[in-house]
Amino acid sequence: MTTTIAPTPVRRPPRRRRTGEALAGWGFVTPATLLVVGLSIFPAVWAFLLSLQDWNGFSTPEPVGVDNYRRMLTDAELGAAVGHTLLYTALFVPASLFLGLGLAVALNRRLVLVGVYRTLVFLPFVVSAAATGILTTYLFNPQFGFVNNVLRVLGLPQQGWLENPSQAMVVITIMSLWGQAAFTTVIYLAALQDIPVELAEAARVDGANRWQSFWHVTFPQLAPVTVFVAIWQTIQAVQLFDLVYTTTRGGPLGSTETIVYYLWKAAFKELEFGYASAVAYGLFAVTLLITIAVTLYSRRTKVGGL
Repeated sequence: MTTTIAPTPVRRPPRRRRTGEALAGWGFVTPATLLVVGLSIFPAVWAFLLSLQDWNGFSTPEPVGVDNYRRMLTDAELGAAVGHTLLYTALFVPASLFLGLGLAVALNRRLVLVGVYRTLVFLPFVVSAAATGILTTYLFNPQFGFVNNVLRVLGLPQQGWLENPSQAMVVITIMSLWGQAAFTTVIYLAALQDIPVELAEAARVDGANRWQSFWHVTFPQLAPVTVFVAIWQTIQAVQLFDLVYTTTRGGPLGSTETIVYYLWKAAFKELEFGYASAVAYGLFAVTLLITIAVTLYSRRTKVGGL
């Protein structure tokens, strides 16, 4: 004869207690929710509505529909800013990946004072854009800059640097690498420390040298990190503004005028807030498409299991 044990009924807490827990939960969530809505969602919605209007910040806004977006397609100055931004992105993103990976590999060893080296590498990342701009001006000023003084002592021809349209963007890229390479270094360093050392040791046992072990064993393990860093650095590159603002202000001859700097100039110097909002949303759409395209490509090629 089998004895059936009836399940013990689950006692639900009283309604008053459930209400109190819900209110407590909302009490914790509400401040963060209001912060996100107030600083992110509401400005984004307002900027989109503003992009459909013609407004100088003082007069009554005039609805213009999608005319601001049509204007973007024929704006030669915006097209030049897009070209400058693409040039900077092509220079900055690959260089930041290679430099960050190289520094991470160098710092992923048992070195004396390795903590000091890691701190020195990361230090430029926390320096403000204003300080970086001042340093850039000091180093690359054609008249009294440190770099030209070194060239003068070595008997080499001095360069125009920030005053040369063909060199100014290269200088901006160099200083951006100085400030941003620490980010890729930290990400790669964390990824390297997560790779089991047994993989490299097995490759060594099979006769692989250091380069072969890194290229065929270690580097494939860094694929998801490389995809993430590439997307992040590309987004940062197309949003370049602070370093340009603190050094060249888009010059010389507009050679360093990026999309975001052009957006800022249209809004706060020419008082075309509606058109500037349309440019901002165009930049957002391009950034979103880049992220989606890279993510889909990574999934199709099974990079990092994305």
